[in-house]
Amino acid sequence: MDAGSHSISSEKNSAAVHRPPLQEAGSRPYMPSLSTTSRNPSAKCYGDRFIPDRSAMDMDLAHYLLTETKKDKENAAALAASPSKEAYRRLLAEKLLNNRTRILAFRNKPPEAENVFAADAVSSHQPKPAKQRRYIPQSAERTLDAPDLVDDYYLNLMDWGSSNVLSIALGDTMYLWDASSGSTSELVTVEEDNGPITSVSWAPDGRHLAIGLNSSDIQLWDTSSNRLLRTLKGVHESRVGSLAWNNNILTTGGMDGRIVNNDVRIRDHAVQTYQGHSQEVCGLKWSGSGQQLASGGNDNLLHIWDVSMASSMPSAGRNQWLHRLEDHTAAVKALAWCPFQSNLLATGGGGSDRCIKFWNTHTGACLNSVDTGSQVCSLLWNKNERELLSSHGFTQNQLTLWKYPSMVKMAELTGHTSRVLFMAQSPDGCTVASAAADETLRFWNVFGAPEAAKPAPKASHTGMFNSFNHIR
Repeated sequence: MDAGSHSISSEKNSAAVHRPPLQEAGSRPYMPSLSTTSRNPSAKCYGDRFIPDRSAMDMDLAHYLLTETKKDKENAAALAASPSKEAYRRLLAEKLLNNRTRILAFRNKPPEAENVFAADAVSSHQPKPAKQRRYIPQSAERTLDAPDLVDDYYLNLMDWGSSNVLSIALGDTMYLWDASSGSTSELVTVEEDNGPITSVSWAPDGRHLAIGLNSSDIQLWDTSSNRLLRTLKGVHESRVGSLAWNNNILTTGGMDGRIVNNDVRIRDHAVQTYQGHSQEVCGLKWSGSGQQLASGGNDNLLHIWDVSMASSMPSAGRNQWLHRLEDHTAAVKALAWCPFQSNLLATGGGGSDRCIKFWNTHTGACLNSVDTGSQVCSLLWNKNERELLSSHGFTQNQLTLWKYPSMVKMAELTGHTSRVLFMAQSPDGCTVASAAADETLRFWNVFGAPEAAKPAPKASHTGMFNSFNHIR
């Protein structure tokens, strides 16, 4: 939590008593010089006192003005009885004193202090007022029904694209919810032999959608025309539970433990293979730079892969990981790359682990580990602040907002009645959608408004699927 702010008066009093600014860097308190030397030889210097020049004084006038009040009291009765005497007295004083009323007169203006150290020190070292803590709503902004949502921790059934369209798989059907208009449409219902849908991921252009199936096939759809572009077959031997895009490369992870890079522009799409997991790959995330891939599996392993270490021969069968991390004691599904530090990765473990861990992916070092007390299903970084959001299972089925790096809880959002399996973040970074086994989809305004909205780049992805019309 941010520390509370103090009043300005108490800060000044504290500074005056303790004077911390005057102790920094070996500085000494200011003492006025008692020397008679001055930068101006013609001016007199009296140290820290200013003595009036007596030659500019009229002592007789001063004596008269000091005793005038007493005389007025003595003659008050007489003056009140004679208005002509009062008028005469005023006229006489006006002529003799020439309207002068000052007792002490100075020949020159008093010099200004050379160093107002106390005021400067206090004002320059006053702490800036603490940033006002933003309001975090404790209830969902909107709740939608999500019937037939598969309650499976190892799947990834929801994603929010750059075109502000949310995709969610409910059983055998893929639905699209347009956040701008609030409208819902059905993209496809797969055949029962191929279903259910086991994973979904938007391409960076926000138009094309990849769908992983229980049958091991991967479908690529153009959502603008509701057209199936192609189906990738033979990539995996069993269901495809995780997908991740890296420009034109679609990375797929299967129950067979394999991770395959597929170039969707070419006919022979399987271009690289990563082998290291012995059980289902349930988490896949590319770093922001596209140079490193994080994978988590049901074998409790976390791997960091580098693009330069991938085998171009899928049958090579050799291990190419950059780091093999075995600290988690349960399945590793929740993965999130930090948006403000490229080599920082947050991971979350399953029900037997319950921990959020932070990794330096350059060195493989574990920077911190926090026991959350419940299964970690999903992780999302705030794009605008140093905050991390986690979703959990039993017992509270809550979303928890953490301050990074202190990992102090900022808020706990409750409302779901079963484990919160999936989370997705809106393109502007403000809203988070959560889908749970209670078959509800909830929207939370947890990350607040960004300081400056940045439009999502689209030009770099327009040509990704141009060649699909020629694929047979």
